[in-house]
Amino acid sequence: MFVMQDDAATAGFCRDCFSPTLGAERRCRQCGSPRLLRHPELHQLSIAHIDCDAFYASVEKRDRPELADKPVIVGGGTRGVVSTACYIARIQGVKSAMPMFKALKLCPEAVVIKPDMAKYAAAGRVVRELMLEVTPLVEPLSIDEAFLDLTGTVRLHGMSPALTLAHLINRIAEKVGISASVGLSHNKFLAKLASDLEKPRGFSVLGKAETLTFLATKPVGFIWGVGKAMQEELARGGITMIAQLQQMEKNDLMRRFGSMGSRLYHLSRGEDLRIVSTDDHSKSISAETTFNTDIRDGAELERILWPLAEKVSRRAKAEGVAGHTVVLKLKTADFKTRTRNVSLADPTLLANRIYDAAVPLLQREATGTSFRLIGVGISGLVAAKPEDETETLDVTTAARAKAELAVDRIRDKFGRSAVARGIGFGQED
Repeated sequence: MFVMQDDAATAGFCRDCFSPTLGAERRCRQCGSPRLLRHPELHQLSIAHIDCDAFYASVEKRDRPELADKPVIVGGGTRGVVSTACYIARIQGVKSAMPMFKALKLCPEAVVIKPDMAKYAAAGRVVRELMLEVTPLVEPLSIDEAFLDLTGTVRLHGMSPALTLAHLINRIAEKVGISASVGLSHNKFLAKLASDLEKPRGFSVLGKAETLTFLATKPVGFIWGVGKAMQEELARGGITMIAQLQQMEKNDLMRRFGSMGSRLYHLSRGEDLRIVSTDDHSKSISAETTFNTDIRDGAELERILWPLAEKVSRRAKAEGVAGHTVVLKLKTADFKTRTRNVSLADPTLLANRIYDAAVPLLQREATGTSFRLIGVGISGLVAAKPEDETETLDVTTAARAKAELAVDRIRDKFGRSAVARGIGFGQED
């Protein structure tokens, strides 16, 4: 394990009281905590990946303390899928994206909670703000995880990046009421791997000296971008372990696997030159729903599309971003996925514009095919405020936009059920 070294000369600290440690003791001399962190390179590394633990489920348990020791699944419907599951449910085999019926067979006593994206977005926003307090170099990957570059922050905080991260995790627990895990290393690829090693409440360190040895013992699926299809292709060539890739020449890998061969060569050796980027253009925001029974009626699909557009809009407004592209997702009864998109002249975070852009895409697909899932989203995100958008629209669209913002204000004051658009009446949100 790479989170603890027994070498008596290896300095470290207690993750609970932050007292320094030097030696092979198993508990903190100051507070008695067993959560000691030691590593030879602990105070030299500065690239981190932070991932909140079972985020949706953790937020629900925070708000409902009676669920603390119970298995919780966040998801929807008997034909829906698991959005996330707490670690109690995961022990019984429940996983994200698993069909709900299968999850409930594995864990019939689970408490199932419908996702509340507005609540999760609010919690994620606070987590992001806390991250930005320790470094401006934060690269969000999703609502609950991000890369951080703390290079050069020692003078700012008066402590090493490792100690700064330990303080940050404790602040997240205090202010948001959830736990998070940290991976600390010398590049993004390894930091992301490290953050998964000791979940939940983990703090794992991968130093430069141990990189090759650590990776050599792992299957090729540990490499970023190597999915099931690529694993099968590698296996046909007799390659199943990263150690085998470490013995191969770059040119040979590129001849066999094209540009992916270059990635395999470098990542198998723990080489990753990507910087922590604050550019959010690659992000997207989406919402989808799986039906209890397949639907082929176009009008019914359009009705279901509206509340999804509203969900996307709420998240976009909460995060202060707008999207240049609207994306429609459909899954047929035989599990084939169709993705269609349209680019907008100006980015949007308004539900009306998201819906209006997605409907023509849907109409071209809803020609009698039975669908089991529909989703909508925006991508190509830029910073934006709802009020800014009304100034760039034509008179009619601007009027609708202003009406939508007025509805938002009423809902903020009196609750989401206070006002509903006609198309949304009777549709669950």
